[in-house]
Amino acid sequence: MKHNFGAGPCILPQEVFKQAAQAVLDFNDGLSILEISHRTTEFEAVVAEAEKLVKELLNVPSGYSVLFLQGGASLQFAMVPMNLLGDGQTAGYLDSGVWASKAIKEAKFVGNVNVLASSKESNYTFIPKGYEIPADSAYLHYTSNNTIYGTELFEVPQTNVPVVCDMSSDIMSRVIDVSKFSLIYAGAQKNIGPAGLTIVIVKDDILGKTDRKIPSMLNYQSHIDNGSMYNTPPVFSIYVALLNLRWLKSKGGVAQIESENKQKAEALYREIDRNPLFKGTCAVEDRSRMNICFVMENAELEKPFLKFAEEQGIVGIKGHRSVGGFRASMYNALPITSVHALIEAMQSFEEKQAKSN
Repeated sequence: MKHNFGAGPCILPQEVFKQAAQAVLDFNDGLSILEISHRTTEFEAVVAEAEKLVKELLNVPSGYSVLFLQGGASLQFAMVPMNLLGDGQTAGYLDSGVWASKAIKEAKFVGNVNVLASSKESNYTFIPKGYEIPADSAYLHYTSNNTIYGTELFEVPQTNVPVVCDMSSDIMSRVIDVSKFSLIYAGAQKNIGPAGLTIVIVKDDILGKTDRKIPSMLNYQSHIDNGSMYNTPPVFSIYVALLNLRWLKSKGGVAQIESENKQKAEALYREIDRNPLFKGTCAVEDRSRMNICFVMENAELEKPFLKFAEEQGIVGIKGHRSVGGFRASMYNALPITSVHALIEAMQSFEEKQAKSN
């Protein structure tokens, strides 16, 4: 058995794999999900149900649209300022990691950007705090979970300006109050489905307030007006996302999965803090539940432990090159038994080192 702690694309439930595989062979009376027209009533029903489940699972208020787009979160880095940042306005950005930094870079091509705070000088080991958000900001943008560095922002910053959030790696993992946001976007490949799909939840009345002429494909209103089918959508990715959203609902929804995610994260952090061979890499108060980053006190033991863990069926824990060490990504579908397997491997390696010394 493999225990998949890979950072993304994500682990998905086995039942979703089986249902998706069957649909590839036969989705509708002998036709594969890969070959049906997106204009059929059958696929329109898929999009409608997926939209309904996103709204239900996240308790999305009225006045918001849910879109299924392409281009990943990286395209949203440009779409957000194109649609929301008017000439002469300034947007506030929080720099908490690589993806936040990339969002800042793209926004600067469109308009004025004010980096309100950054933890870059500390290699993004904490979420910046104590910064001021100018009242005349066009919007505040932040990244809720930083996959590379293992930090997560759980509380929405207090402000009266519109809030935009990149939730690519923790959407659907915990309860959120959507009404506090004007726009949420998320690449689907962590907790929603396979790569190729991006979810956008946008408050309708925030759009159409700039005088900028926006290319149709980059205009949120184009996609709203066409029910996420302005062009051919990522049919298979949306279908697998639907299956995964059904699975999440069957488990008891986001509140239930949040409880499970807390248990998984607490168990692994407890072992990291207990085991003298390992240590966490970021501020304790900002520790992510989705991506747990840690290193060894003796860096020379990292390669031997990685090999030892792989022998136990544990895959995907090698840390990003900018942090080193290990990263255990624990998205919704990862069972707690896999977390226990990793903990047992850490304990066994500790015993092995004690005997060799």
